[in-house]
Parts: sequence; structure tokens; C-alpha cells
Amino acid sequence: MAGQDLLSWTRCFHPAPAAEMRLVAFPHAGGSASAYRAFSAALSPTVEVHTTQYPGRQDRMGEPIIDDLHTLSERLADIVSALPKPFALFGHSMGAIVAFEVARLLEARGLVPAALFVSARRGPDVLKEKAHHLADDDTFLAEVSRLGGTDPSIFDDPDIRALALPALRGDYKAVESYRYRPGPDVTCPVVALAGNADPVLDLPDIENWREHTSGPFETEVFEGGHFFLDDNLDAVSARILGRLTVSP
Repeated sequence: MAGQDLLSWTRCFHPAPAAEMRLVAFPHAGGSASAYRAFSAALSPTVEVHTTQYPGRQDRMGEPIIDDLHTLSERLADIVSALPKPFALFGHSMGAIVAFEVARLLEARGLVPAALFVSARRGPDVLKEKAHHLADDDTFLAEVSRLGGTDPSIFDDPDIRALALPALRGDYKAVESYRYRPGPDVTCPVVALAGNADPVLDLPDIENWREHTSGPFETEVFEGGHFFLDDNLDAVSARILGRLTVSP
């Protein structure tokens, strides 16, 4: 059963059996494992990337969407704990919160990540969410398109629109209803990454991540918007490799 769960919940686009480190990557709202294909290639073969595939999209389209981040994180913590060690975690936008909550759960089990990379996301207890998931379809999709990363014209196709909306709304509901639960945070190093022109992130808010680790904390800001990773893949990959190939 554990093996089947791994196959269902994770994708490894560039297997690197000789790699001494694995990086588990968590997608953004509405995103899927394939969003990290180029990212995986950039880190291979030094780091083997395992990307999580949330239910309700791509080859998991028929499965119920999990619209609660705590529930999703609990399920993913079980999956990550079955992967080879050592490991680090990377999450972009919604995925940053998922990665953080997974890290908390794993550390409670004695499994400490080599590092936690949180990208394009304010700290977990900075509350600035709006209820975009409750808006009508056109208003909601306009907000999704505002972040970039998605060609808005694809939503003109009614079939694609019908396929994409449930996962998008479910993920936005999960993010917008998330509330940080006080308790033990993490001890691993945390690296917060952001784009300097992100339309939904106030850069000072990434400093809040400092309050949630007793380990080293670093930030780096890149040129770009919410999906700055797309235009800074080499630089971000070098930053990750630099952290994972030296002692914390």
C-alpha cells in the first residue's frame, strides 16, 4: 500500500539514484506535479526531486479535492516519511504553507528536513487573505490570471474551464481558510524566496518566516512576479544546491 501511495502522490521526472539528497516539491494553487519538470531537471543529478501530485488534477482528476491545508499536509507527511532520506522541502505559494506544515509534522516524528524553502508566500501567521474562491467564475479566473503563470486565453475554452475550476477553487479555499495553529514550529534552516514585483506579496511579510524556525533563516529576492521561478530557474537552482551541498 505504501508503494502505491508513493506512486499516486509523487512524481520523479529525473530519477537520480546516486543523489545523496532528495527535494520534495509542493505545487502552487491549481498547480500539478508537471509544473516542476524543468525545476527537477535543473537540480538533477545532484538532487533528486520528488514532486507531489495533489488529488483532483491531471491523472488524479477523478479523485476528491482536499480543500483543507491541514488535512492535505497530514496526508502528505505520511507520504514524505516513506521517501528515502535525507530530504529537503520546497513549496511555492500555496505549496510553501503545505511544505511548512508537512515539516512541522515530520519534525514531531523526529524527521528533520535538511532545509525548508518557502517561495512566493508570506509567513504563516500573516493574515491578508480574501475570499476569492467565493467569487463568480469570471471574477475568480481574473484573479488567477492576474498572478501570471497561466495564459488567460485557455479559460476561453469551456471544456478546459470546466476541468480547471474545481481544483483551482478547492485550492484557493484551502489557502484562504488556512489558519496557523500555534505550537512547535521547525528547527531546520528556512530559506524564503520571492519576486520583487509579486502583485500579491508584500516583501516585508516574508520576514515573518524567521519567527517560525529556531534554525538559520535566509531570504533572497529575485527579479520577477509571483512566478519568478520561471525566469530565474538557474539562479534559484544554484541557491538551493548551495544550501543543500553545505552543512547547515
